[in-house]
Amino acid sequence: MSTRRNASAMKMVGALLALYRQAAGYTQRSLGEHFCISEQQIASIEQGRRPLKPDLAEQLDAFLCTKGALSVAVSRMPEVDLVPLWAEEYLDREREAIAISVYANAAVPGQLQSERYARAVFRSRVPVFDEDEIEHLVATRMGRQEILQRKVPPTTSFVIWEAVLRDHLGGLDVHVEQLRKLRTYADVPGIAIQVLPLGRTSHAGLDGPFVLLETPDHQRLAYMETQRGSQLIADPDGVGILTLKYAMLRTQALNTEDTRDLLDRLLGEA
Repeated sequence: MSTRRNASAMKMVGALLALYRQAAGYTQRSLGEHFCISEQQIASIEQGRRPLKPDLAEQLDAFLCTKGALSVAVSRMPEVDLVPLWAEEYLDREREAIAISVYANAAVPGQLQSERYARAVFRSRVPVFDEDEIEHLVATRMGRQEILQRKVPPTTSFVIWEAVLRDHLGGLDVHVEQLRKLRTYADVPGIAIQVLPLGRTSHAGLDGPFVLLETPDHQRLAYMETQRGSQLIADPDGVGILTLKYAMLRTQALNTEDTRDLLDRLLGEA
């Protein structure tokens, strides 16, 4: 169900937070330090660029003695598009990450998708989205790719199962366009793309896709999506296991040079 909040409502909640923070005598930095979050995250909330989560709203109400005002404001915000609450937290962390590692075995990672490929991904969903919903989702996904185009982007690594690259999701034209986009990214400094080839006798990623993130304060997180939901993992043991799996996947995958050669061959065959 749609749960991402519209821009004007987010700005209103952010302005309320700024008002209460200033009245209580806190700077963005000092308030963030109390909740172990960055000054930039507080600034983003106050400017309406990221949503205030219900649990943080409750904590802020208690700390700033606002008698539940922020929680009520968050609960009354309209639901206008298609980014669910469980994904909002991940998207927030992805935007601020200094390192991102992705293992993908069902589709090209969202950060690397072409617009038409992303549209084909969302059109494959069961039950189906209507066309307006699909366009919202595609726009959101394309917006995420700004991360890789920053002047100082995060260090990023992708391991993609070869079967994903041999699928013709969306048709031949979309397939070729997507391969070309991957080939372009494969030459970008700071972005490592590796293909896990078919025909292996061992495979460290059989439990499914996942993402590893490192935040500016060097917290390590993991994110997983399944048929029945998704979760953001902060537990060091859980993150550690997935970090080990990712390291093994990188050794099992083609190196970046051989991956570029494979992409060239696939483009030649298309």
